[in-house]
Amino acid sequence: MKALFAMFILLAGSVSFAGPDCTKEAKDKWMPEAKMKEMILSQGYKIKKFKIDGNCYEIYGWDKEGKKVEIYYNPVDGSVVKENKK
Repeated sequence: MKALFAMFILLAGSVSFAGPDCTKEAKDKWMPEAKMKEMILSQGYKIKKFKIDGNCYEIYGWDKEGKKVEIYYNPVDGSVVKENKK
């Protein structure tokens, strides 16, 4: 029983840390990071951290209202794939 519970915890933990699947396109098809950052800033966001997470561009920062956000973007077209407001 303990082994089954431990296996459940391991599986649940690995699923909760998985980021979204943003694109299947090769990196040579991705928008340059500088262009992506410029697009995000033009939408009124402030970027604290910009990074590549798997096959996504991801930011940590603030929206126009000053609320903390974590946003995953499709790196090819810049569309929002997942957004968490804190």
